[in-house]
Amino acid sequence: MKIIVCIKQVPDTTEIKLDPVKGTLIRDGVPSIMNPDDKGALEQALLFKDAFGAEVSVITMGPPQATAIIREAFAMGCDKGYLVTDRRFGGADTLATSYTISQALKSIEYDIVLAGRQAIDGDTAQVGPQIAEQLDLPQITYVEKVEFDGDKKLTVYRNVEEGHEILEVELPCMLTFLASAYEPRYMNVADIMTAYDKEIITLTADSFEVDETRLGLKGSPTRVRKSFTKGAKAMGVLHEDLTPDQAAELILEKMKEKFII
Repeated sequence: MKIIVCIKQVPDTTEIKLDPVKGTLIRDGVPSIMNPDDKGALEQALLFKDAFGAEVSVITMGPPQATAIIREAFAMGCDKGYLVTDRRFGGADTLATSYTISQALKSIEYDIVLAGRQAIDGDTAQVGPQIAEQLDLPQITYVEKVEFDGDKKLTVYRNVEEGHEILEVELPCMLTFLASAYEPRYMNVADIMTAYDKEIITLTADSFEVDETRLGLKGSPTRVRKSFTKGAKAMGVLHEDLTPDQAAELILEKMKEKFII
């Protein structure tokens, strides 16, 4: 089995701040990490490697410094790494990103594509499903557990609002994973030692067939006009020892003050 995992380098959102004037992210001094949901997908791929001898590759789209998360994947036990990088890919929204990655994947042999549910810097949960659509693959999202029959069939446990779904799908397919369902392994010493010996394969817009009108900013039908943090609320007033009738009267009064009723 050949597995390819889509991973993304993201800013650590616990450290990030916004410029109050420009409304843009302040990235200076903010550490970059592998997206947590993607790390869950990678752990599932490595579990398949442990159990079935699968070959695990990772692919990421980003600037040259994104090689750091590919090296991290190598140190966790990944076999191959692909960096999709080109100035022509810059400014891509989810549609242009998914188009670029899917075109790159067409040049790579795989049986299954895995990815995280969503990235913590955008929270759209769109790129994985869009890649599946671009590649015409069956897809299952919000995955928390997978079983493989050793041939062509996967039994997939999916988390939904009402509970869980158990689905079956045949390879090739695309799955997106929840980080909360997995405990990613630590990097081991042997793989850390060889992580920088492995070649990272760089793919540009000239490495695979693309329609350049669908790349980067010009291929993106959406724009982020402004980002901002939610303003802090003033301290509330606590009303104690009210009877039910008094509480109901107070609620009605406040609703009238705010013109809700």
